[in-house]
Amino acid sequence: MPHKGPTGDAEALLARLGSLTAQARERAELQRSQVELAIALQRGMLPGELPTAPGVRVAARYVPACYGLNVGGDWYDAFPLPDGAIGLSIGDVQGHNIEAAAFMGQVRVALRALASMTSEPGELLARTNDLLMSLGTELFVTCTFIRLDPATGVLESARAGHVPCVWATADGQSGIARDEGGPPLGVQEGAVYPTTRTRFTTGGVFVLLTDGVVEGPSLAVDEGLELVVRLAGAAAVAGVEAESLAAGLIRFSDLVGHDDDAAVLVLRHDGPGVRV
Repeated sequence: MPHKGPTGDAEALLARLGSLTAQARERAELQRSQVELAIALQRGMLPGELPTAPGVRVAARYVPACYGLNVGGDWYDAFPLPDGAIGLSIGDVQGHNIEAAAFMGQVRVALRALASMTSEPGELLARTNDLLMSLGTELFVTCTFIRLDPATGVLESARAGHVPCVWATADGQSGIARDEGGPPLGVQEGAVYPTTRTRFTTGGVFVLLTDGVVEGPSLAVDEGLELVVRLAGAAAVAGVEAESLAAGLIRFSDLVGHDDDAAVLVLRHDGPGVRV
């Protein structure tokens, strides 16, 4: 009876290793393709242009999760509303895969569509939540929506489980917006989202961001938010442009030590243009 010697065993082992290597390469290429598709989908869903209004500047920065094979569902959006106000949203879909990126697009479109019927932030988030609950998806979304009336400077905001905003004024005051907020979208039927109203003053800065900017293994979210408060406060006093502040904040996200998405949306009131 023929006996398979050491040479035959080695050849069989090499053949097996070659097969496993080929399979691993195929899986890696598939995952890489999915990540590239998700990133392309994310970028395609971001606004091409940001709205403008007398005395108000809007700037944004976004960095996708491109380390390893993760991809998230962060987004930002800014668009004119039918009554002349500006609507702004920022949010984060649970999960780090192509499903999260696709769901992000659905939520962003839903917010825009529903904002044409009601731009009151609390009601808008409640309606969006009802819509997501009716879809029966297992994903949920954290989100902040803001309505800014450039003519009066009145800023209305509502928050659905999202990282709080940061504000600063030209006279040196700054802080974290401690609005009440409500649960993430898609979690609780009939959820209520209180609306907070404030006045956007000349020289003022308002920063919306995702947790990828302020939270990670190297930094707790409270510490990250306090650092953003200091940076926004210094920028407001110095009269730094919205674009420069947004760029600085997105670079700051490198310090948190994670591979999540990061998005920043900055509002700056340059004045004049507001009537009381």
